[in-house]
Amino acid sequence: MSLTFHWFLPTYGDSRYLVGGGHGTPTHTAGGARPATLAYLGQIARSAEQLGFEGALTPTGAWCEDAWLSTAMLAEVTERLKFLVAFRPGLLSPTLGAQMAATFQRHSGQRLLLNVVTGGESHEQRAYGDFLDKDARYARCDEFLEVVRGLWRGERVDFAGEHVRVEGAELTRVPDPVPQVYFGGSSPAAGDVAAKHADVYLTWGEPPAKVAEKIQWIRELAAAQGRTPRFGIRLHVISRDTSEQAWAEAQRLLDALDPSVIEQVQAGLGRSESEGQKRMLELHEGSTSQLEIYPNLWAGVGLVRGGAGTALVGSHAEVAERIEEYHALGIDEFVLSGHPHLEEAYWFGEGVLPILERKGLWRHPDRAQAEPAPAGIPFAGAPSPTS
Repeated sequence: MSLTFHWFLPTYGDSRYLVGGGHGTPTHTAGGARPATLAYLGQIARSAEQLGFEGALTPTGAWCEDAWLSTAMLAEVTERLKFLVAFRPGLLSPTLGAQMAATFQRHSGQRLLLNVVTGGESHEQRAYGDFLDKDARYARCDEFLEVVRGLWRGERVDFAGEHVRVEGAELTRVPDPVPQVYFGGSSPAAGDVAAKHADVYLTWGEPPAKVAEKIQWIRELAAAQGRTPRFGIRLHVISRDTSEQAWAEAQRLLDALDPSVIEQVQAGLGRSESEGQKRMLELHEGSTSQLEIYPNLWAGVGLVRGGAGTALVGSHAEVAERIEEYHALGIDEFVLSGHPHLEEAYWFGEGVLPILERKGLWRHPDRAQAEPAPAGIPFAGAPSPTS
């Protein structure tokens, strides 16, 4: 299977420095911020499309713009790019969620992917009116997706669960094709839901041995359900022509961080209920001294950012090698980002993707859909000009 690459839409703003936030923490930037205007996000989306990224992930939460509305607008300024829309199932009914997805899929030209975010922080969920605890949120998510899947199959659904109840629910038009469901989570409750419903299980970037453990865990749970999901990984990236240039950029980002901001963010993230967030914090423990936790894997982003906190750092060849290493474990999809997202998309797209293409691991989606005609010699066969 050819590797699939997705980029990221920073709907909370972008910068030439690290932008923090997420998991209930306020957004921070060292300066030089670029507002998340539709025009700027459109630049990123069009560039990602041109470079060969399959889709673009949007986050969800109070710290960013709404993912559904933002991507619906961006669908109008792109042609092929898919949108990996993050949404929280507890904040709307499953019938409405299924209908919204079907409408988006139809009007966008089948370009919707769904990233189901159960919600790792109770205090943030309560701000939206959701007062269930973490395990109950996963139980509700399971019921939610059970109803959505039935509706997408064109069924008339009657369902009475502990958290979700619908009667006579059905869609007048089902999505075609059904959107792929992306799902992540490191807790036992998350694993059970992923095994039943995920088309693609997403993990945050950890050293390969840890990633291999998570893949095996989900594979076994899914096999018990008679299912075989694909696997993806969420990483930041700093890729340059040489390793020295890449690490110099990582150091520049690190040098710009205010120690007081790091302390504030780490204190907030330390109260997180998310198992995945706890695993991210364990990689650096709030210290700036040992941030290369595996060759070319840098944990510096997680000092000020909740959620995915690691980056692939190195020359284009080194980054390609790490991607091959993760692929050997079973990772087929890579959801990437960088600071700033516009420029970093080009560093990766023009530096790493051609290496992977030469190795037969990736093809540009536009070239994969239609083989180009053989290149000819200009003016071959044309009569020679007479003097």
